[in-house]
Amino acid sequence: MGIVEEAHNVKVLGTGVQNLVLAHGFGTDQSVWKHLIPHLVDNYRVVLYDNMGAGTTNPEYFDFERYSTLEGHAYDLLAILEELQIESCIFVGHSVSAMIGAIASISRPDLFSKLVMISASPRYLNDVDYYGGFEQEDLDQLFEAMRSNYKAWCSGFAPLAVGGDMDSVAVQEFSRTLFNMRPDIALSVGQTIFQCDMRQILGLVTVPCHIIQSMKDLAVPVVVSEYLHQNLGGESIVEVMSSDGHLPQLSSPDVVIPVLLRHIRFDIAV
Repeated sequence: MGIVEEAHNVKVLGTGVQNLVLAHGFGTDQSVWKHLIPHLVDNYRVVLYDNMGAGTTNPEYFDFERYSTLEGHAYDLLAILEELQIESCIFVGHSVSAMIGAIASISRPDLFSKLVMISASPRYLNDVDYYGGFEQEDLDQLFEAMRSNYKAWCSGFAPLAVGGDMDSVAVQEFSRTLFNMRPDIALSVGQTIFQCDMRQILGLVTVPCHIIQSMKDLAVPVVVSEYLHQNLGGESIVEVMSSDGHLPQLSSPDVVIPVLLRHIRFDIAV
């Protein structure tokens, strides 16, 4: 196992020929895909990894400067693909990893046959003629809460992000992975994500994009999926699911898995 694979806890599962890469979002790790994996291993070579900064990674490897932009994570993704000698893959990115995959695909479109984006947003802040869902004041309060009492913040944020029942297994699971992050790293990663603005690069993304989103998501208003669809440089398609929350693959697998499998298996009809 190479140094990059080890640092990112890379796992390769399944007996298929086609490579399928699963990339998690903020506050989770590769365990967020547990409901989906059994449906993939017979037909795909499934690659799982953890983003640097996830609670499952070594905090000593987290370079605050490198990961102050999403490009740092995109370089990691390209390094993982190179180390595994992957020449082409279907990339499934949740939340921030959808944008990380998009950035990586701009420099190496040959490596990605398609991007499946779940709960993705190019910008969380509202702007003139753009609704991202947050005002700067909202974000400042969120960062202050993370700073002042990280554990309390996790307990409050998890049910809001997951949606649905406060006591659900999905809320407990997200609370666990969120709290596993070192607080200073979580704050840094959170600031990088919530303050990012990827709108200007969307037109450079030429690989086909399948945009999948919950009807109700605290972090990503439904209009954002349409914004992505209108502004991405290549073919794209949007599907808004009846699910609730920002981590639908964890909280509503019965609704989400059939949708995901359809977008993984079938290409956009042009």
